[in-house]
Amino acid sequence: MTLTASRVSSFRRGRRIRRSPALRRLVRETRLDPAMLVLPIFIDARLDVPAPIASLRGHMRWPVAGAVDVARQAAAAGLGGVLLFGLPEAKDEQGSGAADPRGPVPLALRSIRAQDLGLALIADVCLCEYTAHGHCGLLLPDGAIDNDATLPVLAEAARVYAAAGADVVAPSDMMDGRVEAIRRGLDGGGHGETAILSYAAKYASAFYGPFRDAADCAPQFGDRSGYQLDRANGREALLELDADAAEGADMLMVKPAGPYLDVIAAARARSALPLAAYQVSGEYASLVAASERGWVDLRSAALESLIGIARAGADFIITYFALEAAAWLSEKSR
Repeated sequence: MTLTASRVSSFRRGRRIRRSPALRRLVRETRLDPAMLVLPIFIDARLDVPAPIASLRGHMRWPVAGAVDVARQAAAAGLGGVLLFGLPEAKDEQGSGAADPRGPVPLALRSIRAQDLGLALIADVCLCEYTAHGHCGLLLPDGAIDNDATLPVLAEAARVYAAAGADVVAPSDMMDGRVEAIRRGLDGGGHGETAILSYAAKYASAFYGPFRDAADCAPQFGDRSGYQLDRANGREALLELDADAAEGADMLMVKPAGPYLDVIAAARARSALPLAAYQVSGEYASLVAASERGWVDLRSAALESLIGIARAGADFIITYFALEAAAWLSEKSR
């Protein structure tokens, strides 16, 4: 009896390695882990108790005394770090509160550092939360940004945060030359070990609305398109990444994440430095709002958005989903 050979298929049967959860897990190319997630935290010097942020469901402005509580939550969830933003007791035209050693961010950093929670402590460096006008730099008489006069103020704020215990300072202002100024200030101030995470490609995005509510930092006039990137430009972002790397940045960031996955991928291909992406407040709020209307499943959509950011090339992700995503990922691993 002659056996007839089975006809050999001429097409690839990709379904063979997708047909069961175990096989899909085995060959998964991109994997999320809580340790690659960073939680933004808002520290408000005017508060005695946490205050909900209406546009960021589940998030609070925290009093300085509460910073340790939320940091403990982050550590217990296995997160990689926290990113601190400060709201001062009072603002002025010079944003002088940004470099106040008794300001909300330095006080919170000292409290968290004393707990030895194993988190990377990152301090945002910008003037927008501290200036009465809401812009990220000092102003000239005509209302334009005075780029060069802003640099020493940013450098001093970074030095203060480093002295308070920040592992990383993260300039988000988009002033030209700020990475070099901060690096010189840190090195000259005895903080040569403090790393710089540069918001290198930060776009003038429509997705920042809830953050400006949370940080009380909306510009009082005009907008930030004169110093943040034009949302239509990709090659310009690569120039900014190159410049900040040359000035001494230890890590680079693309912000926002979701609308700029192509920029994340291009940055990953261009640089060997660790790459962060910031899934911003509007991205978070949009998914939350859609889930509240029953249009998407929040858990599935949030994790899909995060895996897309990681697949594009981000080594770590700053996201308001950090605590929730860590819990979801822990459940999936059981």
